[in-house]
Amino acid sequence: MPVSRYSTPQFNPYGDDSPIVTEEHWPAPRAEAPIDAVLTLPGSKSLTNRELVLSALASGPSLLRAPLHSRDSDLMVEALRSLGTVITPVTGDGAYGSDLAITPADELLGSTTIDCGLAGTVMRFLPPVAALALGPTTFDGDEGARRRPMATTISSLRELGVDIGDDGRAALPFTVHGSGRVAGGALTIDASSSSQFVSGLLLTAARFDDGLQLRHEGARLPSQPHIDMTVAALKARGVTASSDGDGHWSVAPGPIAGREVDIEPDLSNAAPFLAAALVAGGSVTISGWPSDTTQVGADLATILPLLGATVTQDGDRLTVTGTGVIRGISIDLSTGGELAPAIVALAALAEEPSEIIGIGHIRHHETDRLAALATEINNLGGEVTELPDGLAITPRPLHGGVWSSYADHRMATAGAIIGLAVDGVLIDDIATTSKTLPQFPELWKSILPARA
Repeated sequence: MPVSRYSTPQFNPYGDDSPIVTEEHWPAPRAEAPIDAVLTLPGSKSLTNRELVLSALASGPSLLRAPLHSRDSDLMVEALRSLGTVITPVTGDGAYGSDLAITPADELLGSTTIDCGLAGTVMRFLPPVAALALGPTTFDGDEGARRRPMATTISSLRELGVDIGDDGRAALPFTVHGSGRVAGGALTIDASSSSQFVSGLLLTAARFDDGLQLRHEGARLPSQPHIDMTVAALKARGVTASSDGDGHWSVAPGPIAGREVDIEPDLSNAAPFLAAALVAGGSVTISGWPSDTTQVGADLATILPLLGATVTQDGDRLTVTGTGVIRGISIDLSTGGELAPAIVALAALAEEPSEIIGIGHIRHHETDRLAALATEINNLGGEVTELPDGLAITPRPLHGGVWSSYADHRMATAGAIIGLAVDGVLIDDIATTSKTLPQFPELWKSILPARA
């Protein structure tokens, strides 16, 4: 059984592959009573990292209010600093860390190495930025990052005339030899394994000499809302950007305006907390929920009722109420694959079978999430079958055991959802939630009623 690279695995001495319990395993709390909780969550990772990139490329200073402070966003900040961007924490009113003031460099400079960690936004968004810098920029990351698809980023930049050295691997590590400019123009790519390939090019395209006319050709494009988010962020900074809705985007060359941005709470990180109301019964309220957003997590308001929840919104407060009884679901999650781990965890605790499709692309996230979810639920006594593009879940009585996170934050939180209903679930690397929500263990315990 795979174990997270961030913990020290100790294996059963009796010959099988089951890991024995160590002090590094986190006992997932069991919900012993209905929940009644109100939470405010940190900022969106997707929005924070997009706005950081645009701020670094802007023609003037920017201020990000209530940005996310996590491993992924910290890696983005350090990467942009290494290229010459000045990013300074400033006092803000947020409960989760300082605001960020960003001053673009007069001239981006390479001759540096960027640590991508496991952050897809860093490894896909910053190579086009590095192409605008003078000098070589080497990209590398965690062991798992070297397995993530990067061929589209590398080949697309090469088609635009950028010199990239990768020794033929089409994966991390590689070096972008920036010349200070990119011609731009027309480009066709296959982004079927990640929408980040599209967003990474669009974010920088206004700084290309001829802008960019980008077309996707290939299988179904996943996570379309994330591309919509990118286009909206560009337009908000005065960039002429458009989409025909059929896999074609256009960005005109021109300045990117500096601006002050209020970062919305991360709605995808709300998924496990809202799911908790279905498992334990009771209600969970997320404050600061936007009335209009490009975040895919907003789909939770329509997905969770299919599983038996009642969802209400009062101003900026979204409340999910559950009874502890979960219905099965058949759903295509192609636009919201990052929600799949939480939905699959709920399906494993449901009263009826479920089928979740349209999520083949999540095999290429921090880990192969389809294989990981099937393996971990089945190890606890469940019945999950991998499909070419999803999972079929037949609920079975579950028992405790070690839940491997595979250094994947959403795998760790999926295990915590299971643990609300099953005694003895032990998460092998809860610290991996620091990727997007460092406060997860404390927040998770805070929503549960104190034991009598």
